Amino acid sequence: MADKIEVENINTPGRVTRVDAAKYQAMKAAMLGTLPTSAPGMTAKESKEAAKPHLPEDLFPGGATSGWWQKCVQLDLEAKGLVVREDTKPLRFHQVQQD
Repeated sequence: MADKIEVENINTPGRVTRVDAAKYQAMKAAMLGTLPTSAPGMTAKESKEAAKPHLPEDLFPGGATSGWWQKCVQLDLEAKGLVVREDTKPLRFHQVQQD
């Protein structure tokens, strides 16, 4: 059985889900490597497209399921305070600057 990691969802506080750790870590690295650290940030679609070239082909063949994983990681990083959702339409996201 594959290793799992617990993820949170900013929209449902207190709820934890277990997902594939390798896919989560790959998407997290790709997102944090491409998501800006200040406003105006990126839309979810822009973030997904920017992350795709950085994903391992063996985990995401042809970018398969990258949209689901991008959303999963985005919601978890928001819940953990590492990513901020801007009050715009469409929604835009950026990283929280680390000291």
